[in-house]
Amino acid sequence: MEMSLTQDKQEKKQSNAVPMIIVAGLFFILGFVTWLNGSLMPYLQQILQLTPFQASLILFSFYIAVTFTALPSAAVIRKVGYKNGMALGLATMTFAALLFIPAAKTQMFPLFLLAQLIMGAGQTLLQTAVNPYVVRIGPEESAAARISIMGILNKGAGVVAPIVFTALILSGFTDTVGTELTQIQIDDMANSLITPYLGLAIFIGVLAFAIQKAPLPELPSEAEEGEHKGQLKEALTHPNLALGVVALFLYVAVEVIAGDTIGAFALALGVESYSVMTSYTMACMVFGYILGIALIPRFISQQKALMVSAVFGLVLSFGVILGDNNSFAIANALSFILGDVQLPDTLILIAFLGLANAIVWPAIFPLALSGMGKLTSVGSALLVMGISGGAFGPLFWSLASGSSGQAVDLQGGYIVMLPCYLYILFYAVKGCKMKSWK
Repeated sequence: MEMSLTQDKQEKKQSNAVPMIIVAGLFFILGFVTWLNGSLMPYLQQILQLTPFQASLILFSFYIAVTFTALPSAAVIRKVGYKNGMALGLATMTFAALLFIPAAKTQMFPLFLLAQLIMGAGQTLLQTAVNPYVVRIGPEESAAARISIMGILNKGAGVVAPIVFTALILSGFTDTVGTELTQIQIDDMANSLITPYLGLAIFIGVLAFAIQKAPLPELPSEAEEGEHKGQLKEALTHPNLALGVVALFLYVAVEVIAGDTIGAFALALGVESYSVMTSYTMACMVFGYILGIALIPRFISQQKALMVSAVFGLVLSFGVILGDNNSFAIANALSFILGDVQLPDTLILIAFLGLANAIVWPAIFPLALSGMGKLTSVGSALLVMGISGGAFGPLFWSLASGSSGQAVDLQGGYIVMLPCYLYILFYAVKGCKMKSWK
């Protein structure tokens, strides 16, 4: 009998291994597509000669998709199942990647925005389908470890994506930074997007087909949407949840500012390697994830870790806003890591924001859901909606930067991060403890 139980556990572990590997690959794809925007934004800004506000719409169109496709995505999953939902999300992303081809050929900015919008909708559907697998495909007691691993894969893809973008697309055009582009150069740079995005479309399309054939067990269906509607109002009577939704919205805003505007700022500073800047921010985030896994809750509580992150974010933000763009002191001090790479202090401080941001989401999520009981699923859905902060963070940064596109003005735009980190600090100190609005 004892031998039979042990054998059952081993078989279950083996049966879960393949689905978890597939899910891990999908999390990497999600991260790759998401953090590719950090390189794409300044590249299109250079080709299409966009203002900072217009360039921020590249990010806005991607992240705003979460706002109006999250709930429909849940309805689609209930209708077709998780496995088919994953395949459908990948198919949508394939179509979006193919749209980049006519966009590059015509150099029509609205077509690029449409492609970004559809890509955002596709990744929202994929994310809605794949996230439950992380929790429900294995033992509940090890779910936190699986979530952390998936987070590292997601942010790790953010390190890889800009490097791949630079190697495949920008490598032949580094000498165009800071110069007036001719029409021939613009055409060449735009056309360089075609082959890589065609390859991306083929890869994601093949993956969609493979998911259909993969041995992924179907998860039990969730309750119907109508059953949750009556709980929405009740959930918002919990201050720790309602305030947590705002905290996550502002967190994703600063996360995307740090990860996706660093390239545009580097371009304005004349840095030839502007397209790989997102990799630095993401590398710091991965390090922060690993640090969080090692320290929480063994040496520091989630609440205190959130407080430290908020204060660190405030200090770094002030450093970026008031920093000297002609100083390379930090790069020189970190030469054992950066080698001969010379980056202004302000850029490195933006990258360090990845370290400050890394454990904010993992800390806010459980604090906001504390004591929610039967309202946990509704609360989780509301918190996920906070991802839409990624649409508005860069938008407010661009508005605060003005229309000149000069480095000093873009630097001043980072002031929008200060109220975000101040609110996160408030939530860490008081907001997460509030159990009543009275």
